[in-house]
Amino acid sequence: MLTTLLVFVFGSVIGSFLNVCIHRMPLEQSLIKPGSHCPKCNKAISWYDNIPLLSYILLRGGCRHCGQKISPRYFMVELLTAVLFVIIIKYFGLANPLGYLKYIILVSLLIVATFVDIQHRIIPDEISIGGIVIGFLLNTINGFKLDNILGSLIGIVVGGGIIYLTGFLFDIVYFKLLKKPPIQGETSSMGGGDVKLLAMIGAFLGWQKAVLTFFIAPFFGAAIGVVNLAVKKDHTIPYGPFLSMAAVLSIFWADNIIRFLFS
Repeated sequence: MLTTLLVFVFGSVIGSFLNVCIHRMPLEQSLIKPGSHCPKCNKAISWYDNIPLLSYILLRGGCRHCGQKISPRYFMVELLTAVLFVIIIKYFGLANPLGYLKYIILVSLLIVATFVDIQHRIIPDEISIGGIVIGFLLNTINGFKLDNILGSLIGIVVGGGIIYLTGFLFDIVYFKLLKKPPIQGETSSMGGGDVKLLAMIGAFLGWQKAVLTFFIAPFFGAAIGVVNLAVKKDHTIPYGPFLSMAAVLSIFWADNIIRFLFS
């Protein structure tokens, strides 16, 4: 119980930092300076108003200085990070630090990619390309096993390649053969950020789970896309969140899914 509580608190603290990344990365601002401040009035936030989860609840989601509401995303990211950290530790245990550390880093990167993509329709290269390097290095130093190293390298190529090729072929059929006009000025159905994101997932999880992620993601996309079309009348949706959700699903259930499909 104590371990679970400590992991939850640690996850919420990391979630607080992820909020900084989500807010500042798209604006190309420093993650260090200035310190935490209200996004509305820019007043510095004192340490006692910056306690993950608790401060948001006590201040009722507002700023102590200006009273303006702060996006519930801040609370959501802290809670989501804390819960996922607890699930990872519960699932993989504490016996293999490199094992659970890999997944903790991966879900942290996916959380940032998801919320940035939702708001700005981009995935920062610092997350995707940086994640590719981190994923490969973690698999390399995990026992220095050739299978891990090759699995990560192949995962990068297959993960990025499969989504790039799919988008490329779709564009040929949709824009060239069917001569459909681009939607809202888009000239490609699949953004480069999505290609790099799935390559990053492949670097961490290997090619099998990257391919599984690729095939699971459209189910999330289709469900949310229908709602988005009905409510907002918007045909375009960011795809990064669906890749991220599918990747998290693959972390825990990929082996069972693959075993079920090919048994």
